[in-house]
Amino acid sequence: MASASEYPKEPTSRNRPSPRTTLPWVIAGIVVVALSLRAPIIAPTAVIGDIQADTGLSAFGAGLLTGLPVLLFALATPLATRTIRRFGPEATIILCLAGVLAGTVIRSIGPSSVMMAGTVLIGAAMTLGNIAVPVLIRRDVQWNRISSVTGVYSATMNIGSMATLLGTAPLAALVGWRWAIASWGVITAAGLAYWMLRQRRALAAGASSARPMAALQATAHNISDGPGAAAATAKATADRVRFRRVVALLVFAFCGQSAAYYATTAWLPLLLSETRGMAPTSSGATASLFQIAAVIGAFGVPLLAARTKLWIATAVMAGFWITLPIGLLLAPDAFVLWAILGGIAQGGGFTAIFSIIPRVAHSDADMATASARIQAGGYLAATCSPSLAGWLNSSTGTWTVPLLLVLAMTLVFTVGALWAARITERP
Repeated sequence: MASASEYPKEPTSRNRPSPRTTLPWVIAGIVVVALSLRAPIIAPTAVIGDIQADTGLSAFGAGLLTGLPVLLFALATPLATRTIRRFGPEATIILCLAGVLAGTVIRSIGPSSVMMAGTVLIGAAMTLGNIAVPVLIRRDVQWNRISSVTGVYSATMNIGSMATLLGTAPLAALVGWRWAIASWGVITAAGLAYWMLRQRRALAAGASSARPMAALQATAHNISDGPGAAAATAKATADRVRFRRVVALLVFAFCGQSAAYYATTAWLPLLLSETRGMAPTSSGATASLFQIAAVIGAFGVPLLAARTKLWIATAVMAGFWITLPIGLLLAPDAFVLWAILGGIAQGGGFTAIFSIIPRVAHSDADMATASARIQAGGYLAATCSPSLAGWLNSSTGTWTVPLLLVLAMTLVFTVGALWAARITERP
């Protein structure tokens, strides 16, 4: 890992974790949350044919099983921010896991209308965790390990998604699709038990980490009257301008990241089937490399940033992202290579974005606000991009224009993320 001198100085208002809060326990808590933040969305896609046959769900309704949660990621962020401010990140995570568990059970027991209600609950609950986890990482993880822990968080979400995708269909063959998609709630229940026990111990110990965030917030600078007051005021103003500029750039970057990711996830199997003449099983297996390779990017960004700088690691991920659509356009026979490079990029791009935010956030309130704004914009773009890519394909009869759309989104990520990372490197 990099030495402390290679990172920006930590804001003086940074809340230190209590002595009882050690890094392995923090990582364990983040891992059990991450396993439940994407897998419940993926589970129905593996048995969507069985669901449609049993419930009469239309193709549009089937799309909502994955599209509604992503839309709620964008629309429910104000609720998540208010919950964190009122109750703190730990309590928000408990609410997240309880909501995901309840939604998973509801979704598996009724007709299509009940399934949709459970899906809405899952999406709203996941939004709480999406915002709370970056706040928790900023507060409880040592400054020079934030990128590494963010990488663990990102990689775990991808690993959980792949395990769910691979395991749901075999489970459905044994016990039926309802039990199969409900069974993943066991992991969420285990995570809920972990966080409830951790919260109980923190409250018993009177740890500061268990208090609502409103009690933890502190201004980044203590400005008082005196000779240095004017200079301190000017520095505080400059810091706020820098913070807002970086957040705006990261909103831009995450829009590109999410739009490119969800459009590729939705259409890469069909693209490979139609352009390379692959069987559905083969195209699906190749497209799964795009998901699996994300683990390499999630861990690769902190490793590379520790040896160089974060903006260099971000630039490498941006280069990999751009090669995916360009490669599929210019050298489609090497589709396996492009899928792997794109997968590395999408895992690393997420890690890079959420490693940049703590460098300019001066408080947990800043972190929650930044995370909410970035994810609201990004997931709104993610909701629109698969439909737009599909419409472009049906309108033009080729995959060239959809791939140009993905290329445009990767360039949006490149500009926003690199600019933001460079700003954080400046004194």
